Amino acid sequence: MRHFNFIRNPQSADIGDNVEQFLQRMKGPACLFLEGENSSRTRAFVTLLHGNEPSGILALFRWLKSGQRPAVNIVCVIGSVAAALASPMFSHRMLPGVRDLNRCFKAPFDDAQGKLAEEILEILHMHHPEAVVDMHNTSGSGPAFGVCTHMDRQHDALVSIFTQRLIISNLSLGALMDISEHSYPTVTVEVGGRLDEDAHALAYDGLCRYFKAETVLDQGDTDWGLELLVDPIRLELNSGVSLNYAESGSAGHDITLLPDIENHNFGTVSADTHLGWAVKPELELFSAQDAGGSCAVSQLVRIEQGKLYAARALKFFMITNNAAIAQSDCLFYAVADDGSAICG
Repeated sequence: MRHFNFIRNPQSADIGDNVEQFLQRMKGPACLFLEGENSSRTRAFVTLLHGNEPSGILALFRWLKSGQRPAVNIVCVIGSVAAALASPMFSHRMLPGVRDLNRCFKAPFDDAQGKLAEEILEILHMHHPEAVVDMHNTSGSGPAFGVCTHMDRQHDALVSIFTQRLIISNLSLGALMDISEHSYPTVTVEVGGRLDEDAHALAYDGLCRYFKAETVLDQGDTDWGLELLVDPIRLELNSGVSLNYAESGSAGHDITLLPDIENHNFGTVSADTHLGWAVKPELELFSAQDAGGSCAVSQLVRIEQGKLYAARALKFFMITNNAAIAQSDCLFYAVADDGSAICG
């Protein structure tokens, strides 16, 4: 069974007057093919793998309304349309009871989300794009950054179209960017918070550069001047751990985080930075693994007299103040304060 609707060169008059109408007219996951001035080459743009991350689809809708033509062919993959449209609009990461689509890009593809991910991979394989950009919003407010699985000039060049901050991650979570090593240069671009107008503006400006540039991959030894953060570690909650956000410890919750914790995104936190409160030992609450598979909880956080602190000077990112996302995904990622990998 095919999930995707295929639309070639959609016209401004046919896509509705706003993004909600645009999504409704797709009637599910969609693949848009935009013919370029140079039709011998193709790039891919993927968005809305998470239904609560609107910047990418807002940028694409604005581009289509502008009537511009890209420099090369663009294949646009739009994933979680039903989740995006679920009321209230752009509030559901995924529909209840289904897996996170951006964790499904590795076998087995044996449920509905897995089959949808497999079809996205088939679409990309069919068009064999020279580059793939997968656009997301962060769960909380924060600056933009790119993520890729390994560092080279091609990935640096792609990320630099959108931002000057690049995370090199060895985590294999089943995300779309995991295909990069054996297929085509693929990067995840997190343009900022899903409610931030600056994120929407950056998404559109970056999309225009990506669509209109004659070349998006490095042709020489360019130094893109990117800030690099290497091999981050995810801090996750153990199963059954309860979480709240408040100005003081919350009765009935295992962990209470300060409500402004997302202000630490990409900032350096010292060992005496107070993050919140906890009522159990670290290993009963958290799990984390370093690149070698060893437990790394003690490298990230410590609890003293019921208060939660950073274990050492660190740089945090992808911090969220959304308890549901923190519990289903992770609390945050961390690297050493200079951007290097955390060593035990």
